[in-house]
Amino acid sequence: MEQLKKITKMRLFLPLFCMFLVMAVNIIYDAASGNFAFNFFTISIRNGVLYGRLIDILNRGSEIAILAIGMTLVVSSSAGTDISVGSVMSLAASFCCMLLAGYGVDATSDLAVPLIVGVLGGILLACVCGAFNGFLVAYLNVQPMVATLILFSAARAVGLLLCNNLIVYVRNESFQFFGGFCGFIPTPIVIAAACILIVSVLLKKTALGLYIQSVGINKKASRIAGLNSERIIFLCYIVCGLMAGIAGVVASSRISSADSNNIGLNYELDAILAVALGGNSLGGGKFNLAGSIIGAYTIQAITTTLFALGVSSDQAPVYKAIIVIIIVAIQAPPFNAWVKRLSAKRALAKGGA
Repeated sequence: MEQLKKITKMRLFLPLFCMFLVMAVNIIYDAASGNFAFNFFTISIRNGVLYGRLIDILNRGSEIAILAIGMTLVVSSSAGTDISVGSVMSLAASFCCMLLAGYGVDATSDLAVPLIVGVLGGILLACVCGAFNGFLVAYLNVQPMVATLILFSAARAVGLLLCNNLIVYVRNESFQFFGGFCGFIPTPIVIAAACILIVSVLLKKTALGLYIQSVGINKKASRIAGLNSERIIFLCYIVCGLMAGIAGVVASSRISSADSNNIGLNYELDAILAVALGGNSLGGGKFNLAGSIIGAYTIQAITTTLFALGVSSDQAPVYKAIIVIIIVAIQAPPFNAWVKRLSAKRALAKGGA
């Protein structure tokens, strides 16, 4: 019993429990359908690449996982959310593809500029967008949601202007690599893993993680203690822009084009939700990056599960919203406090007996 209590008090317990719950639904559905009960966990190699529902979740959820990294740092440091990441994704993808296509509408085997120039150009522009948001929040003290609302509205529109309201195609194998396969593993999984690993090492091996949490808990006290609170918040928004740029390049590479209207659409909501599902407080302060990553893949697992259950793409958001409400309610502090009170009453009643 004591061991169970220790497990339930772990910070990652609820995010992992939610993920396991989604897996359980898949197992029950497969068993009820007369299929192999553990189809969800089956991984095979088809046409030389990894195939399976788990691989699909890891692959399709990569962009949200990458965005969740930057969103976690922003939420922790500024107690606010960056609602522009989806639009910045679209802008980075548009600028990257336009550079590669030479400001045309199609690029085949010959690229107008070296691949590295186009990719870094899109990512750099996303970093500039992050710096713009960070300047408004950190140095002008604009409320984060209001500050990022500017690029939420403008970034996608700028991307459309760059593309002349057209879909710009980049039919080049070297560019398609970022959204394709690295050997037999989907490249987006490798890129997401690299981003998670680099940021995790940076936060754990340096004092940056502690500084971010300190600023998020009390900005004024951190400044008195000698921390440059504004610079730390500014840096977090740049990292958020960087992650949006990387996610934008991956998303455009998947479809070999810059579809400004659809790339990153509503992704900011999933990124914020991933942070919340990960057990992180949207009021800033302490954060758990692992929880956010689990939250990101949980969202993708829910989407994949709904499609496997035969739910149409039009109806899926409704079911997804209901499931998310339940998951968030389970993680809410009032619910946890109620569970603790109920457990205390039961323990008291057993002791009295």
